[in-house]
Amino acid sequence: MTALVAVAHGSRDPRSAATVHALLDVVRALRPSLDVRGSFLDLSAPRLGDVLRAVRGAGHRSAVVVPLLLGKAFHARVDVPSAVAEARLPSLDVTIADVLGPDPRLESAALRRLASVGVGAERDWGVVLAGAGSSHAPANALVSSIARRWARESKWSGVEAAFASTASPDVPTAVERLRAGGALRIAVASWFLAPGLLPDRVAASAGGDAVIAPPLGPDPEVAELVLHRFESAVASDLAVQSA
Repeated sequence: MTALVAVAHGSRDPRSAATVHALLDVVRALRPSLDVRGSFLDLSAPRLGDVLRAVRGAGHRSAVVVPLLLGKAFHARVDVPSAVAEARLPSLDVTIADVLGPDPRLESAALRRLASVGVGAERDWGVVLAGAGSSHAPANALVSSIARRWARESKWSGVEAAFASTASPDVPTAVERLRAGGALRIAVASWFLAPGLLPDRVAASAGGDAVIAPPLGPDPEVAELVLHRFESAVASDLAVQSA
């Protein structure tokens, strides 16, 4: 059977790895027969190459690497393929699945996190959708497009995308725009999978009266999405083999 090897970026913050492992526990609960393993690109253990070698040692002939990344920025486009190549495992057939985003299930999870901290549909809310920020413009554009759609479809006074680093606007600028547009209360929706340095930076810069939603974390729909990415990669491999 093909193994699922999830890979996250990694963080010095132990909450990050704990959240990733909690998400994978939900994935395992959804598919008990599947060998699901977690790994990291940097800063946390185990590293992706070590886990791929362990998968091969366990007798697997194939594995799908599922990047636990919300967009196709540098880590997805460069770091993950490089880590797979550096593992040098010719006896293990490794396929890299698509990243998690974009997908409506991520948005549902983010909205549930907002609801969990008491953010309703009232007009006086202004919502910041906060992501990491990237030098890869399409990754930032994805967050901005979600914010625009939420603004159209919600009753909130406004929704603004903001970024913790690299891209603009930053969170204080987004908050200022929302208040100028009539928002009386500010909430921050998280476009992060797990806690860490950047989500903490977002929370600290939002202002003391802002309501901060937690990261997406071990949400059932996020777990379903991880499995969907795995299954799509397996199906694509089978189609190529039968062509």
